[in-house]
Amino acid sequence: MSVPAGSGPLAALSAAGVSVWLDDLSRELLADGELQKLITDKHVVGVTTNPTIFASALSKGDRYNEQLRRLGVEGNSVDDAVFALTTDDVRDGCDVFAPVHERTGGVDGRVSLEVDPRLAQDADATAAMARRLWEAVGRPNLFIKIPATRKGLKAITAVIAEGISVNVTLIFSLERYREVMDAYQSGLEQAREAGRDLADIHSVASFFISRVDTEVDHRLNAIGTNEAQVLKGKAAIANARLAYQAFEQTLAEPRWQRLAAAGARVQRPLWASTGVKDPSYPDTMYVSELAIAGTVNTMPGTTLEAFADHGTLPAFAPTAADRAAAAHLKALEDVGVDFGDITNTLEHEGLTKFEDSWRDLGESVGREMHAEADGANRTGTNAADDAEKTRLLAIYLNDHYAGATGGLELFRRAAQASTDAAGGTALADLAQQVEEDRDALARIMTDLGVPTSQSKAAMGWLAEKAGRLKPNGHILTRSPLSDLLETESMLLGVLGKAACWRTLRILAESDDRLPADHLDTLLERAEQQSATLEELRSAAASRTLSSEDHKLARHP
Repeated sequence: MSVPAGSGPLAALSAAGVSVWLDDLSRELLADGELQKLITDKHVVGVTTNPTIFASALSKGDRYNEQLRRLGVEGNSVDDAVFALTTDDVRDGCDVFAPVHERTGGVDGRVSLEVDPRLAQDADATAAMARRLWEAVGRPNLFIKIPATRKGLKAITAVIAEGISVNVTLIFSLERYREVMDAYQSGLEQAREAGRDLADIHSVASFFISRVDTEVDHRLNAIGTNEAQVLKGKAAIANARLAYQAFEQTLAEPRWQRLAAAGARVQRPLWASTGVKDPSYPDTMYVSELAIAGTVNTMPGTTLEAFADHGTLPAFAPTAADRAAAAHLKALEDVGVDFGDITNTLEHEGLTKFEDSWRDLGESVGREMHAEADGANRTGTNAADDAEKTRLLAIYLNDHYAGATGGLELFRRAAQASTDAAGGTALADLAQQVEEDRDALARIMTDLGVPTSQSKAAMGWLAEKAGRLKPNGHILTRSPLSDLLETESMLLGVLGKAACWRTLRILAESDDRLPADHLDTLLERAEQQSATLEELRSAAASRTLSSEDHKLARHP
């Protein structure tokens, strides 16, 4: 793909036929004109939202406070307040994008609003809420987001048939994607029978990317062989390219050709979750490697800025004839990765995360609805209390920083001394992640104005050194118990780190100096680290403590 001189990476991406969307929306973006600047300067032509985004938006600034307190005084429920807030923001967003919507003939200029994820297993309730949202926003450039659960497929068909445009979200597997395309076509067929103009109905199918690599890489690390390690970081792109092949195959079928002849719009593939989770991978890889004309890429703000700064396009556009994609998934199967189980797991976890975010959003809304009107008037006692809380926070964070320093030494030493080759590779990878996590904690402390205590960090380092003199049967040398005891210690350390991220995530609800989305990523990574360490701990326990007779009894 050629890049016009001086146009910039995002302009080149747009010129290549990719619709650049932002995975974010807040009143700050709307009120400060930032969204319009992104349209003008960054070639953004659409926005997606989800419960996590709204929960994050609510925690930043005070633009929602007055409305929420008024809703509380009026006796509205939390669900009613969430409905009012989200539809107001999305309506305003639709108005900002109206010129884009008109300029692109209704293709872009879209803002997506998700149904309550707690309804995902109830098709009728999902369809009913989709109708409410569509009517409340009242803008033609709205997309209603519906999760692609099995029950969600029925709801998708129902609302498409009624002329409601849909962003089908949370797609991971090729099988489910084909079912989504079938549900869309079924809805169009019913709409045609009802006499609706098919040209007025639009849809995108959101295929999730980065989470696939996160889960696959975790399982490859557990396998630990060289054959497994070389497969890391490639599954998400391969899965997406196969999805695009399925899309092109559908467009060639007679069923779609009949709908297209009747004026139906293509249900474009949308690449979602394109922020890179593993910092060792290029931060724009899920944009560059999926720069396929006619698709949408919705990016979190950090990814959008990264691509604007240093994004590149491949020399040749990815095509449906990419045989390497199918070969890669076959190679995963050969080393023992069950890709079907991965996509099922990701769909379940994705829905659970949305439900958790919805609950967090409701809790935040409820607190603000019933806040005292004079809550902002701080007394001297309040100020003293805050000073004490700041002091305690500094102690808390420095204790964790010291623990992270000692923990890093333990991970490095354990990786070098591991008696299991695969385990040593996994520990070396974890050691690098732990160092990055400690650096992330240091940056957070800087943002909060908390100085790092070098004396405490040094004590953490010394404590780890002293910890080598542990009661494992040997004093100066490693014993057969060393791998097991060290893995248990590392597991406890990671669990403590995860607790720290959770604590900071709570504080992020009321402190905009804390990056909520980054803390979510750190917490997710800590959970993956815990799972890896648990597998290593179990293997060490079996190796060290399980007798040969018992092993033979289990595996005759």
